[in-house]
Amino acid sequence: MSDPRYHRLTEILTGYSMALRRGDRVWIEAAEIPEDFVVALIRAVRAKGAEPYVRVSSGRISREMSRGVTERSLKLSLKHELGWMKTMQAFIALRGAQNGFESSDVPAEKQKLAGKILRPISDYRINKTRWVVLRWPTPAMAQAAGMSTEAFTDLFFKVCNLDYRKMSHAVKPLVSLMKRTDRVQILGPGTDLRFSIRKIGVIPCVGERNIPDGEVFTAPVKTSVEGQVTFNAPAVYRGIPFDRVCLRFAKGKIVRATAGEKSRELEKIFSSDEGASYVGEFSLGLNPYIRNPIRDILFDEKIAGSFHFTPGQAYEEADNGNRSQIHWDLVNLQDRAHGGGKIFFDGKLIREDGHFVTKELAGLNPDRLAKVLTP
Repeated sequence: MSDPRYHRLTEILTGYSMALRRGDRVWIEAAEIPEDFVVALIRAVRAKGAEPYVRVSSGRISREMSRGVTERSLKLSLKHELGWMKTMQAFIALRGAQNGFESSDVPAEKQKLAGKILRPISDYRINKTRWVVLRWPTPAMAQAAGMSTEAFTDLFFKVCNLDYRKMSHAVKPLVSLMKRTDRVQILGPGTDLRFSIRKIGVIPCVGERNIPDGEVFTAPVKTSVEGQVTFNAPAVYRGIPFDRVCLRFAKGKIVRATAGEKSRELEKIFSSDEGASYVGEFSLGLNPYIRNPIRDILFDEKIAGSFHFTPGQAYEEADNGNRSQIHWDLVNLQDRAHGGGKIFFDGKLIREDGHFVTKELAGLNPDRLAKVLTP
C-alpha cells in the first residue's frame, strides 16, 4: 500500500506546479525513487488527460557513464535528448540519492565537457517547458540532516505538501518591494556586500519550479557587486563538498575565492568560463519549515532567514546578461543561531537576524507564514 501523502504531492505536481492540460506530453525523469511514487505520479498525469513518458536512472549508473563520456558520445546524446525534449510540454525530475557524493570522483574535465555540450538540453527545458524538480527523501539526506529516516521523511512531506497558492499571495509585498529597490547591502560575519538590482526581474518561487519551495529571486546588475561574502552553509559542486566559501568582488567579478584546503578547486570552478566569475542570481529564502542546512541545495536555498548568491548563469526571467555553464547557489544563514546578519534595501533595514522587521513583510516571518501555509 502506498503512502497516503503521495496523493497530495502528485496533485501539487500535476495540478499546480506543471498545470497539466489534456494532451500534454510529460517527461518524468526518476532517479532512485520508490516505484510506488512513480506509479502514483503516472496515474496522476493520466488523470489530467496528459501522456507520461518515464526514464529511470541511478546514481551509480550515472557515475559510471559520466566517467567514460567523450565528445562524440555527448554530441549523440545531445542530438537525441534535445530532440526528445522538444516533443514535450512538461518535465519533472524526481531526484533521490543514496549517496550525495556519488559523482565526486568523476574527472573534472569530463564534468566540464558534459556541462558544455549538453547545456542546450537544460536551456530548452528551463525556457520552453513547464518544469518542476523534486528532491526525494533518502537515508543519506536524513543522515546529513542529523535525523532518523522516518523523522526526515515526515519533515519532507510537511515542507512539500504546503498550500503553495497561499504562499504566492503571501510573497507579493516582498516582490513589490524588490521591484522598487536599487541598492542592496548585506552585513554579517565575514560579509559586507553591496550591489544593485535596479530594473532586473523579480521572480517568486512558490511551488511552480521546485518542490520544496519558498524564495524570491532576482539578479544583481552584473558589474555592480562590490565587497565580500562568506557562506556559512555547507555546499556541494558536482559531488565535491565545500565549507566556508568566501568570495571577494570588484566591479562584479570574483577577484578572490577561498574555501580552506579546497581553494584551488574553487578557483578552477570560477575560471571555467568568463561568466563563472560573475553572479547570476540573488535570492531570499522563506520556507518556514526548513531551518537548517543538509548540503542539498533544493532544501538549503529555501531556508527561512537565508539568502543565496549564485555565481554563473542568470535566468531569462531575471536576466542581468551573465552567461555561463555553471549556476552554483551558495547559501548564507542569517538567523541568530548561525551568526545573524542584516539586509538593507536602499539604505532601509528590511531583515535582521533572519526576521523581516518592516510591517509590510512581517507576514513572511516563519511563525506567521507557517500558520498560513499549512493545509
